[in-house]
Amino acid sequence: MAKMTLKDIDLKNKTVLVRADFNVPQDENLNITDDTRIRATLPTIKYILQNGAKKLILMSHLGRPDGKVVAKYSLKPVALRLQELLGVPVGFLSDCVGDNIKKGIEAAKGKVILLENLRFHAEEEANDAGFAKGLGSLAEVFVNDAFGTAHRAHASTEGVAHYLKSAAGFLLEKEIQYLGNAVQNPQRPFMVILGGAKVSDKIGVIENLLPKSDVILIGGGMAYTFLKAQGKSIGNSKLEKDKLDLAKSILDKAKALKKEIILPIDHLVVDNIDPKAKAEIVGENIPEGKIAVDIGPKTITLFKEKLKPAKTVVWNGPLGIFEMDAFGRGTQEIARFLSILGATTIIGGGDTAAAVAKFKLEDKMTHISTGGGASLEFLEGKVLPGIAALSEK
Repeated sequence: MAKMTLKDIDLKNKTVLVRADFNVPQDENLNITDDTRIRATLPTIKYILQNGAKKLILMSHLGRPDGKVVAKYSLKPVALRLQELLGVPVGFLSDCVGDNIKKGIEAAKGKVILLENLRFHAEEEANDAGFAKGLGSLAEVFVNDAFGTAHRAHASTEGVAHYLKSAAGFLLEKEIQYLGNAVQNPQRPFMVILGGAKVSDKIGVIENLLPKSDVILIGGGMAYTFLKAQGKSIGNSKLEKDKLDLAKSILDKAKALKKEIILPIDHLVVDNIDPKAKAEIVGENIPEGKIAVDIGPKTITLFKEKLKPAKTVVWNGPLGIFEMDAFGRGTQEIARFLSILGATTIIGGGDTAAAVAKFKLEDKMTHISTGGGASLEFLEGKVLPGIAALSEK
């Protein structure tokens, strides 16, 4: 990686500012219901402490408070959870910039300090130079470990990197390594599985990965726009009418490049989307009035056959409405198959990561991205501002 990483920086007696992604889900009593994102940054935090940093200042956003102080989006519960996980005191400051914060950092007895929600200031998302400079003035070194926000040019991701020596934390480095290799130098055969509701969400990914991949398998709601473009009947299934020409041109391009795009050959259909709805399997053509909610058993078999020789698989988007158990078989079976495939398996964040977690297969995948939108943009071949701004080696 051409960017500086944590191990390239001398941390001894330095005050280190770390952008983490602590945007964790909470219940109505503000109890954290999933601390995966906090745990994901622990290796970076521990390394900084073990390598003699004087102070470690953590910053993050939580939710969308829109530049105002909103009590339910306070990071205080995160400080408490982080303290439990780290086993060392974690100080918490009620703001993130200004002289009082500098004094608070100086006065803090412990080494680890978490600042209050960055997005309580509108300047954060506006990437205001003064705000970024204020953040930079708190430390001597900046470490970005928040891949989930690396696609946003915010003050704490892009702006602050202009004022301090900046490096990627272990989590960010891992994301760049796995997603970067998949996009630029995959072990072949390289297969891509795409699902989710809309073609429009994945256009960039298809256009970037079609020439680079060997096979693209398409399921989920987005498959029906492609099937309609092939002249198949799709009943009342998900359709993006304005994307039909685009779907047709992608299929034509695949043919010209001699690349395979594999679409479902049978479907699980219902009359209405309800977990109690009577479901049935139909063939390639979906009857009038029926809605496809998952790939069918023949498609599951076909997908597995195509995936068998894969050495690298990137998967972004579930293959059915997996949140409802009755419509989750396709997603679950393909996830299970990938877990024993012996290939490098990269799960592209968001709903796909949630599905793999639901089926308790996280530890069987090579890499699960922590950033939904960020991983999507990375797979589209876009330059992510939070990575571009880091210091060169």
